Amino acid sequence: MSADSSPLVGSTPAGYGTLTVETSIDPLSSSVSSVRLSGYCGSPWRVIGYHVVVWVMAGIPLLLFRWKPLWRVRLRLQPCSLARAETLVIEIRDKEDSSWQLYTVQVQTEAISKDSLELPPQTQAEDGRSQAAVGTLPEGTWKDTAQLHRTEEARTLRYYLFRGQRYVWIETQQAFCRVSLLDHGRTCDDLHCSSTGLSLQDQTVRKTIYGPNVISVPVKSYPQLLVDEALNPYYGFQAFSIGLWLADYYYWYALCIFLISVVSICVSIYKTRKQSQTLRDMVQLSVRVCVCRPGGEEEWVDSSELVPGDCLVLPQEGGLMPCDAALVAGECMVNESSLTGESVPVLKTVLPEGPVPYFPETHQRHTLFCGTLILQARASVGPHVLAVVTQTGFCTAKGALVSSILHPRPISFKFYKHSVKFVAALSVLALLGTVYSIFVLHRNQVPVDEIVIRALDLVTVAVPPALPAAMTVCTLYAQSRLRSQGIFCIHPMRINLGGKLRLVCFDKTGTLTEDGLDVMGVVPLKGQEFLPLVPEPRRLPMGPLLRALATCHTLSRLRDTPVGDPMDLKMVESTGWVLEEGPAADSTFGTQVLAVMRPPLQELHLQGMEEPRVPVSILSHFPFSSALQRMSVVVAWPGAARPEACVKGSPELVAGLCDPKTVPTDFAQMLQSYTAAGYRVVALASKPLPIAPSMEAAQQLTRDTVEWKLSLLGLLVMQNLLKPQTTPVIQALRRTCIRTVMVTGDNLQTAVTVAQGCGMVGPQERLAIIHANPPERDQPASLELLPVESSAAVNGAQDPDQAASYTMEPDPRSSHLALSGSTFGVLMKHFPKLLPKVLVQGTVFARMAPEQKTELVCELQKLQYCVGMCGDGANDCGALKAADVGISLSQAEASVVSPFTSSMANIECVPMVIREGRCSLDTSFSVFKYMALYSLTQFISVLILYTVNTNLGDVQFLVIDLVITTTVAVLMSRTQPALALGQARPPGALLSVPVLSSLLLQVALVASVQLGGYFLTVAQPWFVPLNRTVPAPDNLPNYENTVVFCLSSFQYLILAMAVSKGAPFRRPLYTNVPFLVALVLLGSILGGLLLVPGLPQGLLTLRSIADTYFKLLLLGLVAFNFVGAFMLESVLDQCLPGCLRWLRPKRASKKRFKQLEQELAEQPWPPPTGPMR
Repeated sequence: MSADSSPLVGSTPAGYGTLTVETSIDPLSSSVSSVRLSGYCGSPWRVIGYHVVVWVMAGIPLLLFRWKPLWRVRLRLQPCSLARAETLVIEIRDKEDSSWQLYTVQVQTEAISKDSLELPPQTQAEDGRSQAAVGTLPEGTWKDTAQLHRTEEARTLRYYLFRGQRYVWIETQQAFCRVSLLDHGRTCDDLHCSSTGLSLQDQTVRKTIYGPNVISVPVKSYPQLLVDEALNPYYGFQAFSIGLWLADYYYWYALCIFLISVVSICVSIYKTRKQSQTLRDMVQLSVRVCVCRPGGEEEWVDSSELVPGDCLVLPQEGGLMPCDAALVAGECMVNESSLTGESVPVLKTVLPEGPVPYFPETHQRHTLFCGTLILQARASVGPHVLAVVTQTGFCTAKGALVSSILHPRPISFKFYKHSVKFVAALSVLALLGTVYSIFVLHRNQVPVDEIVIRALDLVTVAVPPALPAAMTVCTLYAQSRLRSQGIFCIHPMRINLGGKLRLVCFDKTGTLTEDGLDVMGVVPLKGQEFLPLVPEPRRLPMGPLLRALATCHTLSRLRDTPVGDPMDLKMVESTGWVLEEGPAADSTFGTQVLAVMRPPLQELHLQGMEEPRVPVSILSHFPFSSALQRMSVVVAWPGAARPEACVKGSPELVAGLCDPKTVPTDFAQMLQSYTAAGYRVVALASKPLPIAPSMEAAQQLTRDTVEWKLSLLGLLVMQNLLKPQTTPVIQALRRTCIRTVMVTGDNLQTAVTVAQGCGMVGPQERLAIIHANPPERDQPASLELLPVESSAAVNGAQDPDQAASYTMEPDPRSSHLALSGSTFGVLMKHFPKLLPKVLVQGTVFARMAPEQKTELVCELQKLQYCVGMCGDGANDCGALKAADVGISLSQAEASVVSPFTSSMANIECVPMVIREGRCSLDTSFSVFKYMALYSLTQFISVLILYTVNTNLGDVQFLVIDLVITTTVAVLMSRTQPALALGQARPPGALLSVPVLSSLLLQVALVASVQLGGYFLTVAQPWFVPLNRTVPAPDNLPNYENTVVFCLSSFQYLILAMAVSKGAPFRRPLYTNVPFLVALVLLGSILGGLLLVPGLPQGLLTLRSIADTYFKLLLLGLVAFNFVGAFMLESVLDQCLPGCLRWLRPKRASKKRFKQLEQELAEQPWPPPTGPMR
């Protein structure tokens, strides 16, 4: 499990070996916030005691140990240090939950002949990063993939496997370390040195340590699945109930429940195995690959044999990557849609050399990730395209995603916790009812064995065994409805979370705005003055600006079609130049080059040109980096004595890299004029390089050398229009009090303009920009409040004098803050106490790196927001995984990038998910209330009948539980969501005054109607008391049973209607036609059963009642129950909230963001004037 800034807490306590690691969360791999690891070893006396307990208790403890494996470990084994441990207990606490999840794993051993594993001295990495393992050690700088020192004796490797990953014991550190961390701290130079490959002996030793390169998805056999499913506590309770019913002569009911349970188990294990097989087939990858060996030899091996340090020879035609690897020679065009959901091919270039530590996140433009598809590979210097393996198996990026599917983040939702507590309360009620039934049955002189059976039977009545299945149906219906609208969900439990969303973050480009960019023109620079906008870049004279527009990109040709970033495609298209690669490009210059850009043929000899248009070759790439916000190329052309560097990127950063003499004084104002109008602006710069115009010389240059002391060339202005669906959706969300936040990598002023255009910031709402200055020399970090209109409001403004103080008039309307990624970083590091106040008001977050987007989502969750994230999946993977509800806009049917994947390429999917979430959550409440009321109603019926020494009959139970209740509960969930979003949100707490009041009053009404019917029956002149000396079911039919059964059957239908109210989260009841038909049909049958004597009465063991007046009286009681139930629900909905507000003063919210909102309402921040320090 990876984490950042994770020191080892304390030392190992003597004799116990428990390490506690406090970690921070990496959303892509785990949601762990803290981990404890405890060691246990064998004890002969404990083992003997364990077997004695199992034999004495007839094997029952084995079932308990299956549910609670920690009990088995603590009974059989004794605590010990990790160095001697044979079994480990791993305790994990989720970041959102206080409870600990427990796992047990076995420590395995394996001999390593003639080699041993040791660690170098510990030193902190330059950037302070740390990777923690379960039972981990402080990270250090690792100068070799796994330092293996030859010794005379054989060594034993101790390790354990947890969630697919291997953790090895490091003797010198007295701790377990994840194998992927053995290579942590390698430099780029180290990887280039590994391009010669590993010897067979080194490869064998490393495979012993790292294990095979496979991402294995366990697929259990049908017998294993059958045992797992049958021993589930739910089915254990069912087996207990069936045994009781058989002992009580309820054969038909027991048989039906048994058959239903068998069918349910069979369907469940079939679906489980099918899903496991599908996932296994999806991730299983075994290919033959070519690896380098020392001495220049090459060997073909199976991909499962790969280990970190192997050097792959990539074929030119490409293929699937079986591991993570760093590219050390050549270039690759890669499709990473399987990991990011973004189908635009990405160019991967050679990893730059240097003593800089290698990190896949930092060097992702030079890293080939497992599971991605290499479309084509092209050699540059040398005959081969080479990549050094960095991670294998579950340690790869693909392995982390598969692990997140196999072990999803636990959902901490108040509704689920309260449902467990409520079932526990029902169990207590069942216990009280059992005590009462024992007393009554004993008074009626019922035999002891009969009393035991009846008392235990009451437990199966009070606790509804079908509750989990009924709750699952709600989310399955919602999932099906979402699928029909093109929204696919791989985590159905998160649908209910959609109903609690209070804040939704949106990416800008491709999410709020169109994917494509249209070139509006180029603003050339002459001297230190900007020229007027040139709408057609192809009309530019030949020179540095045109060369930069034509060559500063990472496009490639795939099947004779240019592919790459959409912005690059539009830019090159506007110049009319054509890309050539391969032998044709090399023949143009007589030497090897990456690519050649040719000018349009019809414009080769245009008159009046200052210099002729000639083909330009690309010698080297430095691809675009989100962290650096720029890219660059090295180019040459025929007749050029020296090559030229061309740079393209964020205007603020590019201007900062330029010679100040080449940057016009009105640069900020010119940039502001375009970004304020919503245009996307890119700056271009260049400089000559003092090297020979050859590819070999260009490949030796470092990025810092190329991107420094540049000359500004001009600005590329592109238009990115809002999608037509964006503004209506944003306004609809804001009307329902759902905060909308923009998180983008684009320019701050452009993002502000888009936010104003789509309605995130209203025309009458105030907007301020927070700019942070990091500490410099003797100056501490500071914050400044900038006006939106100011030119200094642009991210990264170089002139602090432009950041004038800004006076804001008090405005009762909403207040919004906008800030850049650099400001967000300064706030995180230097102003942690102010950060929550900024987050509560922040609406625009611009120039945000991908990891900053993830950090933002996590910080918002710390304020107890239920956070949604909607993006295209390219740079939003971490944020989509971290959010409570992540929605990826992708054409794929389902994506592992996020819980939800929408095939519609706009944000209309967001209100759909919220409406379905609210509907599902409200339906879950209704179904839960109904199942609880159904159990309590039947509980009351049985207690009344026990009092007179009778009970419901076998078929009667069958009709109530299967024909009436199951039908109603399943169809109740079919009601569709409301057509429009409202401001109200469904409650998240089940144990609340409204819910409990409704349950208690409905139960009281049910009990009064049943008791009223019983006493009315007893009072009739024709009533004949039953023979109490004869136990049930032998004393059936009788009047008491008949009346209670008829009334309770109607009550199940009445309660279903009463709790199925529509507005505001669902459509009206009458729109659910199957449910309505079932209610009418069942009601008609029950009415006919009561009024018209016939065959069904004999089947149901009901006694015929001849008194028509009495039967109408019973129907009157049913009508009274019907009206009373609806009146109770209406009164509670209308009056209870007001009464509660009157009876008790409004308490301060426990949610952190609401407390901050209240605090800001009383004392606004930022202050009316700046600067702030």
